[in-house]
Amino acid sequence: MKKNQLILSILLVGIAFGTAWAIRGQFGHEPGAAFAGIIGVAALLLVARRADWYNKMLPIIAAGAIGWGTTGMISYGMVVGYCRALDLLNSTYGFLSLYVIGGLFGLIGGGLVGLSLNSTSANRVKWPSLVAEMAAGGLIGYYFLIVQAELLMTPPRSEAWAICLGAGAMMVWHMVRNGFSPALRVAFYAMLGAGFGFSFGNLLQTTGNVLQLHFNMWNVMEYNIGFWGGSGMAYGVFTSVWPTDIEVPRKYENNLSLMVILLVVPLLVWKDAFMVSDLVKSNFIQNDASKALFLTLLTFVILVAINLIVRYKLRGKTSMGQSELMMLFLLLFSAYIIWSYLVTGLFMGNFRSEQPLYVLNLIAFLLLLRKSKSPFQNNQAQNFYPKDRWALYFGLIIAIILLLPLISQLMHGGIPNANMRFPILT
Repeated sequence: MKKNQLILSILLVGIAFGTAWAIRGQFGHEPGAAFAGIIGVAALLLVARRADWYNKMLPIIAAGAIGWGTTGMISYGMVVGYCRALDLLNSTYGFLSLYVIGGLFGLIGGGLVGLSLNSTSANRVKWPSLVAEMAAGGLIGYYFLIVQAELLMTPPRSEAWAICLGAGAMMVWHMVRNGFSPALRVAFYAMLGAGFGFSFGNLLQTTGNVLQLHFNMWNVMEYNIGFWGGSGMAYGVFTSVWPTDIEVPRKYENNLSLMVILLVVPLLVWKDAFMVSDLVKSNFIQNDASKALFLTLLTFVILVAINLIVRYKLRGKTSMGQSELMMLFLLLFSAYIIWSYLVTGLFMGNFRSEQPLYVLNLIAFLLLLRKSKSPFQNNQAQNFYPKDRWALYFGLIIAIILLLPLISQLMHGGIPNANMRFPILT
């Protein structure tokens, strides 16, 4: 495989994940991030074109949903405000904090995807043990960092970042103890990508606000964490050597995974976004209960239809292939786009300039996918990639992040919604 094919493969995953993450900006929290994770990981498997991964695609995608969704508990609105501060101390703190938050998304999201790919009959991931370890790590991390040390990132907001940090640390320790080296690479590169994407995306948001661009610049920031996080995850996956495992997941594993993908995550997104009591408060509904009820029922019908179609297509199948994966990807990606249009009132005259780009990105992904080849083709050893220098890569990313507040300071003399984490002595 040539390097330009690798770049195309990484770009494809970045486009799909970035678009899904931009859509996630309309839904938010853990369910919205989990839905984006489903789409991003499905895109990753489509680009990989590995037959031995098709059979276990449902557990892999479910792991991605849980991993990328977990860190959705972190609050970062205040942190974005710190980046807008007029002094370099608060601005630098904001950009570094965004790196930490984005990095935790990538660490846990990419890590659980990597573990699901790394799990074989010879060296199976003990998921109950891993979950217990991560839960314990989250509690311990929160207790020592927040309760004892009082290392508050975003007071008075939630400090759930400490839970995710503790959980991520225990996940890494689990990988090291059990020899899941490829999964560790995926977690590392997804962490670098998502952390950089969040900080860099915020700089782009500031740039758009300063230039008074008539565009949803918050969406640009969200797109960046998905694009760079997905690209980092893809690089880690496509440049690692994975064990070949032809074992088909047990029936209950596929059923549980399908429940997470088709029912649990979409239903939680639907509940958070399309309840009548919430819709009537929106500016395009304007207290019209009949319109709100119509949207609630319409979006629920879409959810039911997707479940029926997928269940019908997968009935009686003991193995999966590319066609089943593509069907799942297109149905869920299309539903996420349509839901985003409905929740923002596009079909009721409330047009937003970023919305056509969702469909254009999906079309671009599908067209470029036809031109791509498997990044594993004819080069399983991946012998032309440079040796991992993790400390160097991490240091370079941090150095770049430290430049972002300097650039931001040069661009503006104060923008709305700036926050101060530390008092400035005069």
